Amino acid sequence: MKKLLICASVSLLSTAAWAQQTQWYLRDKTDSTAGISVDRTYRELLKNRKPTPVVVAVIDGGIDTTHEDLRRVLWSNPKEVAGNGQDDDKNGYVDDVHGWNFIGGKDGRNVSYETAEVTRLYAQLKPKYEGKTRSSLKPDQQKEYDLYVKTKAEVEKNQAQYKAQYQGISQFAAQYTQAVDAIKKALNVTKLDTITLRKAADTLTDATSKRRATGILRLLRQQGAADADAVTAELEKANEQLKARAEYNYNPDFDTRAIVGDNPNDFTERNYGNADIAGPRADHGTHVAGIIGADRTNNLGIMGVADAVQIMGVRAVPDGDERDKDVANAIRYAVDNGAQIINMSFGKDYSPQRKVVEDAERYALSKGVLMVHAAGNDGKDIDTAANYPAPKFMDGKDIPNVITVGASAEPNNSELVASFSNYGKQTVDVFAPGKDIYSTVPGSKYENNSGTSMASPVVAGVAAVLKSYFPKLTYADIKRIIVQSATPYKTKVRRPESTDTVDFASLSKTGGVVNLYEAVKLALAQEGAASAKGK
Repeated sequence: MKKLLICASVSLLSTAAWAQQTQWYLRDKTDSTAGISVDRTYRELLKNRKPTPVVVAVIDGGIDTTHEDLRRVLWSNPKEVAGNGQDDDKNGYVDDVHGWNFIGGKDGRNVSYETAEVTRLYAQLKPKYEGKTRSSLKPDQQKEYDLYVKTKAEVEKNQAQYKAQYQGISQFAAQYTQAVDAIKKALNVTKLDTITLRKAADTLTDATSKRRATGILRLLRQQGAADADAVTAELEKANEQLKARAEYNYNPDFDTRAIVGDNPNDFTERNYGNADIAGPRADHGTHVAGIIGADRTNNLGIMGVADAVQIMGVRAVPDGDERDKDVANAIRYAVDNGAQIINMSFGKDYSPQRKVVEDAERYALSKGVLMVHAAGNDGKDIDTAANYPAPKFMDGKDIPNVITVGASAEPNNSELVASFSNYGKQTVDVFAPGKDIYSTVPGSKYENNSGTSMASPVVAGVAAVLKSYFPKLTYADIKRIIVQSATPYKTKVRRPESTDTVDFASLSKTGGVVNLYEAVKLALAQEGAASAKGK
């Protein structure tokens, strides 16, 4: 379950020059800005090299395949004929032209909302232990009973919390909308921006209207919003997310798995789902895909980190917690269909079928596929707190083909680490820009979003650049280069979700932020050394 983040929307823009200005993370690192030096890398180090296309799978909630900045860079299955209702390449998936959807049904319906994993565990254990006491059970049942008690408390607490927040936001949104409409009417305008609201003090005559205008202006400044309607949109988005938490994610009576039509408890089952890789809620996956590889040649919107990618969409992450079975099948599908890098911007606190996912990760390892995973948005130390898919195998060994990524921000000061980001000196490999990241969203639009979900595709994009310009690099080479080339920072920062001040270097294995320029320099050095050795 991704921690709820309310992100500021930005209106549609259409020039690459403006995108470069907006995408702070692409700029070169300076004393004050922790960028990853993408533009400089292409300009200075890669200008005379020709890339080889690399397939990057995005396991997520869906990708808008019609987006102006993504259409050209989508992976197309060369052996599949679109729309003929046949499995032309005999891979078990009908019409998988741009990828596959493991949370859809053969009838074309799709899962939109899902329960949290803790809710599913509680619903599974409730019939067995409701009304019973621990002392009345046999010793071999008491551990499971303890899990029941824990999950019940967590579900009930979260459902009550989100219901209260939803009601509170709904009430505030109604009052805010009423105030905005009243001021618009009083001023005879259709839009309330900060300039209009500042002038309202001289225009409005009654005290109530002046108070309302002052309050709206203060809120716009606090939120960094361009106008009152932008705040309204964010309130609506927050309302929708909070309602989903209360009514779906933490509701033990909610279940939409019948839409998929599989047997959720058969973990060997693979050929289910449909070919709709967009689904009903493609915002998150579209944003992730754009960060990795939005078209760098069309002079529209934004520029992805990588310029020679083919984005494969694998839909397995609903609004709620992804199921282990779907994650495992998504990994296997990506590997079997040619993905060399997999981005995984999702995570949760429980993993009942962890071995199923681990087996798929080992399969990816056997095929030399690199996986990049978001560390999570709970502001916790995942050296000690549970976070799945885990960065280590169940035997405690590091997963060699996984890079775990925390989220950093633009300024090289106490705000360098994003306040929501998970961290871990033993488990998080590197940090990458994940706050105020401008990228694609459905409808050929663009927004700023924040999360380790945004940091992970930055690293996946860096990995794709390395693989495309240096195709001989193995997954191990790429991971080593990314880790070794990360820019170390000794900056004193606030540890996420605390008031403690710590050294940024203490929050990950590398103590650094990924940097494409330094990574390419290392790759060039390795290439040069290999060439000299060959002579």
